[in-house]
Amino acid sequence: MLARRVPHSLRAQVSRVRVAPHARFVHGHGEYHHLPFQFPGKKRLAFGIKLTAYLVTGFTIPFAAAKFQLNKSAAGA
Repeated sequence: MLARRVPHSLRAQVSRVRVAPHARFVHGHGEYHHLPFQFPGKKRLAFGIKLTAYLVTGFTIPFAAAKFQLNKSAAGA
């Protein structure tokens, strides 16, 4: 037989082991913030402008690179 019978004393020990449930949404900050950093206070407009510029630049670079490559290959043909 592959399976063995577990002794009663071991079965009793295993049944006594308890695992504490984990606390949900406890991050150690006390107050919940949806951003992973502290918001820069009352400078929301400046933060919004910088964030928008960063995201637009990152989104535009692949399209500008593709256009450059297409124009470069069309000029050599």
